[in-house]
Amino acid sequence: MAKKAKTVFICTECGNEYSAWQGQCSYCGAWNTIVEHKVAPLEEAAADTRRRTGVAGRPVKLGEVGTHDYTRLSSGLSELDRVLGGGIVPGSLTLISGEPGIGKSTIIAQAAGKIADKYGPVLYVSGEESEEQVKLRADRVLGRISDSLYIYPETNIENIMAACESIKPCFIIIDSIQTMYSQSADSVAGSLTQIRECSGQLIRYAKNRNVPVFIVAHVTKSGELAGPKTIEHMVDTVLSFSGERDRDLRILRSFKNRFGTTDEIGAFRMTEGGMIEVPDISGSLVENSDSEEGSVVSAVYEGSRPVFFEIQALVTRANVGFARRTAIGISQNRLNMILAVLEKKAGLSLLDYDVYVNVVGGMNTGSTSTDLAVALAIYSSFKGRSSSRRLVAAGEVGLTGNLRSIPNADKIVQEAVRLGYEAVIIPENNAKQYRGGADIKVLGAANINDAIRAWQSN
Repeated sequence: MAKKAKTVFICTECGNEYSAWQGQCSYCGAWNTIVEHKVAPLEEAAADTRRRTGVAGRPVKLGEVGTHDYTRLSSGLSELDRVLGGGIVPGSLTLISGEPGIGKSTIIAQAAGKIADKYGPVLYVSGEESEEQVKLRADRVLGRISDSLYIYPETNIENIMAACESIKPCFIIIDSIQTMYSQSADSVAGSLTQIRECSGQLIRYAKNRNVPVFIVAHVTKSGELAGPKTIEHMVDTVLSFSGERDRDLRILRSFKNRFGTTDEIGAFRMTEGGMIEVPDISGSLVENSDSEEGSVVSAVYEGSRPVFFEIQALVTRANVGFARRTAIGISQNRLNMILAVLEKKAGLSLLDYDVYVNVVGGMNTGSTSTDLAVALAIYSSFKGRSSSRRLVAAGEVGLTGNLRSIPNADKIVQEAVRLGYEAVIIPENNAKQYRGGADIKVLGAANINDAIRAWQSN
């Protein structure tokens, strides 16, 4: 007798399952996100295909497991390889997300063309565009199209798996996972059940055939990955492609990477001919070489290189109501904390002033190394002064007003020398540890007041 389908209730935000419906998810706290799903019973043969087995179906010693099959593939884009940790690992699943029109399909099309030229057949599965649309983009970004690059406009995951068995590609691209559906799941494409089922089939194929897979995913209004959080746990790498729509700079960042660091970023510039790599990201983000009122250059260390960018602040008297605090590129809570420290420790009365802070170039930094530059930019705009030197400021501001050490300060100083800056203000502990040359003046500051005096000095 056939088993009946089981009914479960799943939160669309976090993927947590419940036996009955409830208004609020007790795991993530979201309201009205729990929906009903029917789970088809698994037959015994189907259940066996979902198991991962070791060599000869038995446990093996970890020391005897070879890694010779995991030589990384080069995507042909050095910035993409940098973010991935040195290249694409065979058998890995990479999830790449970003806002519509940001350039996700463009960058993976470029990578697909270069991989097809070098390694062999590549299958590009398009669930959103026709063959002609993909061909038009490929003509624009690739020029000459490799004979080993295949396009397959399909949304049925079973048909896609059959095509993979026929072509035997060395690299697979799924664009996008929200358009895929499986016949074994009784729900519409893009639903939580379909996304999990299709992702599970792709994972099994990738691990069993040792073929890397790139999956394109949509994002929500808040910028987070659409679909259940379990997808992010299932894949090996999660990449985010971001940038301002009115600017051509694009930043590729890794949020999860089982084969490399998650601190690395890659920079690209969107052009009519596709994505162009930007190896010197600091030089492209800092365009103004002169010191201006309310502008201070800061730096953070991302992965294996320092990144410089300009922080601008505008302090103006509030006309009516409460003063406004606006932050673009940094945390709003971090800005409020820095304003409180400036008022308490540096004597700046900002209660009746609007404060606007912006990271130029569309960068979003979550590093505390930018605290000092934000504080100095606000002080500069409030006092109406600018520094007489081209300098860089980097340091974390504590609630006591003291500056805390930042990682890789010596590499930031070396990059400042390369870019031609005259001085750098860093925490006192970092300055004591620096053993560089005399090409730049390193100013150590113990607290926010020391940093302000160093900024004002000639």
